Amino acid sequence: MPTDVPLNGHQLTLGLMPLNDAAPFVVAEQLGLFREEGLAVTLKWQPSWAALRDDLQTGVLQGAQMLALMPLTSTLGLDGRATPVISAMTLNLGGNSITLSRALMATLGEDGHDLSSPLQVAKALAAHVHERKQRGEPLLKLASVHPFSSHRYLLRYWLAAGGINPDRDVEMRAVAPPLMAAQLASGALDGFCVGEPWNSLAAAQGMGQVVAGSHDIWRFGQEKVLGVREDWAEQHPLAHQALIRALLNACAWLDRPGNRARAAEWLHEEGMPEVPISVVTRGLEDVDVEQSVDDFQQHNPGWTIFHRYAANFPWRSQTRWYIAQMQRWGHLQGFNDEDLEATLTRCVRPDLYRTAARKLGMVVPVADERSEGTHPAPWWLSGEAGQVPMPADGFIDGAVFE
Repeated sequence: MPTDVPLNGHQLTLGLMPLNDAAPFVVAEQLGLFREEGLAVTLKWQPSWAALRDDLQTGVLQGAQMLALMPLTSTLGLDGRATPVISAMTLNLGGNSITLSRALMATLGEDGHDLSSPLQVAKALAAHVHERKQRGEPLLKLASVHPFSSHRYLLRYWLAAGGINPDRDVEMRAVAPPLMAAQLASGALDGFCVGEPWNSLAAAQGMGQVVAGSHDIWRFGQEKVLGVREDWAEQHPLAHQALIRALLNACAWLDRPGNRARAAEWLHEEGMPEVPISVVTRGLEDVDVEQSVDDFQQHNPGWTIFHRYAANFPWRSQTRWYIAQMQRWGHLQGFNDEDLEATLTRCVRPDLYRTAARKLGMVVPVADERSEGTHPAPWWLSGEAGQVPMPADGFIDGAVFE
């Protein structure tokens, strides 16, 4: 039974990772948005996604910044102990990049390959990988941040678009985000897919070159989500709604012009003191009103959108795209489509999002689903109280997902 009473310092502990897209939590804390909603929040920085998962599943955390698939895989029992987790809010779109070592990029350049676009780099890498296999050389070592992460499936999608089988042609590893740049520098990795600021750090150190961003692979695709234990949400519905509202206001603040430099300072001070402030700021930059989206994407491949374009709406169809990628690579064997759809409906809760957003006067989408890759130009999304401007979307290989 729900145990909520009017909120007055309701205590909860939230987990987050040393990443730029942890910004909504830090902003909500710094601006007093949690407190305004009657919440007494403790933020707990985590060393890895596995540690964050474990703390949520054992009850140390009530909620967290989570990888988009974590609520689903935790509920299914695929990732750690089976623990029902729900998500009623997406925190951001994009924010990841693929970085290859400078040495590997130099080799690709010396071989005369076309490196003019993310897709061409993937094709060049495919040619190099196949040549290495013919010579009997070791497989290239590529990393993502967690076995069930958007990073893993974006990296696989990019590799496959270029002609690489990620299960046969390269060695895939899982490495915690803060360790990526160091492992690239030591030669333990040849490349990785991770969120900012770790791509910018590898580039600033002269060890890596960013070759593709999230939006190059899946334009304006879902990235992190707010995940909470299902039992906590059921027992404390008012606190859950207050948490969503606080983070919605933080996300809106982050997308207003001029605010991200201050957010970068807070992120640097609270969660990433070892990363130069210039690197954190670089990765958190937002597009200027006078810049085109395409030009800015080339300037900042790890570009993150926190609020506009209905960014915070938990589209079930976007989580379903990740499920399709898991099925593509055989990572959901033993689960039938009916069970997966039922779990998706249980875990992704647009109904709870709408309740919170309406109270803030925000326009919310009418539908729970949308197509991906069918909008080659900006378009308008139907909302309950008006239209929402949306950007062009698409995939690196021109695919459509409906």
